Amino acid sequence: MPASRPSGPVVVTGGAGAIGSTLVRALLERGAEVRVIDSLVGGALAHLPSSTEAPRLSFVQADLREPDTYGEVFRDAAEVWHLAANPDIRMGTENPRIDLDNGTLATFHVLEATRKHDVPRIVFSSSSVVYGFPTVFPTPEDYGPLEPRSLYGANKLAAEGLVSAYAHSYGTTAFVFRFANIIGPRMTHGVLVDFFDKLRRDPARLEVLGDGRQAKSYLRTEECVAGMLMATDRANDRVNLFNLGTRDRISVREIAEKVVAAHGGRARIEYTGGEAGWVGDIPQQLLAIDRIERLGWHPALTSEGAIDQTITEMADARKCAP
Repeated sequence: MPASRPSGPVVVTGGAGAIGSTLVRALLERGAEVRVIDSLVGGALAHLPSSTEAPRLSFVQADLREPDTYGEVFRDAAEVWHLAANPDIRMGTENPRIDLDNGTLATFHVLEATRKHDVPRIVFSSSSVVYGFPTVFPTPEDYGPLEPRSLYGANKLAAEGLVSAYAHSYGTTAFVFRFANIIGPRMTHGVLVDFFDKLRRDPARLEVLGDGRQAKSYLRTEECVAGMLMATDRANDRVNLFNLGTRDRISVREIAEKVVAAHGGRARIEYTGGEAGWVGDIPQQLLAIDRIERLGWHPALTSEGAIDQTITEMADARKCAP
């Protein structure tokens, strides 16, 4: 039976980020009252509609590690969407505490606020990096053992465990989504942002980390949000776990060539070599999405289609001359 979505305000942590702000707009379109909590370290108020445009939207700037500054936001809430996290996987290698603080510990405080205020549902954004270097492609949700290669992945996996334990211990309904690479117009990091920034600094040369053979799945932000909303509408287990991605992948080499073409095709591409681009990078990723497709969700774009659309948007926004 489809889940009965509880009525009432919806809390979104990280709601000013790339995915969060897209989710906020989708929830507002559904008529929900939306309460956003964001530190604005990785997000921006400009990503959200104004109070005039969206009178049912409220915003609190807060650090999730300081629950006294935002706990009342959870009062009378129907569900919590916990999307806040360290936005850049590579930062965790340089600062080993960043994912512990902004991942595992922040998730604990969100879960505690959810418990204290009897919020019946929580939705958590995890990542495909929890699988580590899988040997099965496409990789299903029941693949194991899970051996993350980055501190970001380790803390996502730890947070998944907390979400599951709280659901079973306190009767909360939980949804966990393991994302492929999510891209869209408001993103602040990732391969496309990296390539565009490098070509802005040096239009004649594009450095690519690794050998360019890394191949991953890319999903548009709006399709990611649509998938999460459909799953939370239709799934009804105590803990509901879903992969979210596309059925294909595209290589870093192909992406680099497309970005160079968007800049006029003059830059030479140089590879640093090696299977992975950086410490903790997962060079090969393709998620099995059969579970969520059985609920009726299917990505409209391929990975290449998502990349092409996002490159076009970024080139237009940055006024790149082809």
